[in-house]
Amino acid sequence: MKKSFLKLSLILVSTSIAFTSCSNDDNDSDSVKLESAQLYASNNSDGNITVYDMVSGEAKTLTTSSTAAEGIYYDADSDEIIQASRSSNQLNLYSNISSYLLNATITASVSSTTDLESPRDIAVTNNFIVVSDNADVDGNPETPDGRLFIYTNSNGSLTLRNIVTTDFALWGIEFVGDNLYAVVDKTNKLAVFTSFTATNTTNTTVSASKQIAIEGIVRTHGLAYDNGTMILTDVGDAASDTDGAFHIISNFDSKFTAVANGETMAVANNQIRVSGSSTFLGNPVAAEYDAATETIFIAEAANGSGRVLAFSDASVGGNIAPTINNSLASASSLYFYSTN
Repeated sequence: MKKSFLKLSLILVSTSIAFTSCSNDDNDSDSVKLESAQLYASNNSDGNITVYDMVSGEAKTLTTSSTAAEGIYYDADSDEIIQASRSSNQLNLYSNISSYLLNATITASVSSTTDLESPRDIAVTNNFIVVSDNADVDGNPETPDGRLFIYTNSNGSLTLRNIVTTDFALWGIEFVGDNLYAVVDKTNKLAVFTSFTATNTTNTTVSASKQIAIEGIVRTHGLAYDNGTMILTDVGDAASDTDGAFHIISNFDSKFTAVANGETMAVANNQIRVSGSSTFLGNPVAAEYDAATETIFIAEAANGSGRVLAFSDASVGGNIAPTINNSLASASSLYFYSTN
């Protein structure tokens, strides 16, 4: 039986991660290192892109024209970063990312029209880019609503295909296949829209296919899914920079299916919660998860004015310290990519 584990070491300014795999079948071990592993981060302080090289331990800043950004995705096939700009209310696509070996100023090769009002996250499937926007749609703050902007990325352009209005406020979103999971902002709920891009092809208002509450969470913001495990963050009281948390839900698909629409997923036997003073979690607004190494990455927006955190062996739960703790003012979103 083969077991993978992750060793992380903190370098004062940058980050370094070494990946090792051990085999218990024949009483010998071998070391497997990733050829490439990068964590891409956006922020709402200056809108630039920070790229952490998790193999070399180096970090670089790609300066953009945005002054605030939320939502980021790296496409390895095309070597492009897609970022949602909160300052210009549009999607920007940056090409030839791997050619920037050091800090650099980059210019968008393609931009969408300025359709957005308050972008919070992006999710990508095939050539579709979906942006969650939490601006008040009807002008009445007493009625929760939000919008999902669906763009196509093809033929050298980012084109708005249609807009889906939701009956709840939005924040984080994540594709699992063509099912779109969405945080129900200002609550502890998680919703799913099944066959999202295939079903919703015109401007429309829809309700989620299913919506459940997550016991133990006060207010969720970020989510990440990989190989059957879902990570959900809890910002708690948004005015506090010390009461944040995240939940780990393994075997998520079956557990989510087992909870009826409108009901609650219990913590017991379903979830692991990480929280406490040692975690540096206050307002964890976004998450990424690498199942192969069981590493959870967090964009922390408030504690210490903003941090990028990584947790290994978080399955023990409780008040655990991060293995990596880097300062990034107003950190807002993350995307992790690796090869081996």
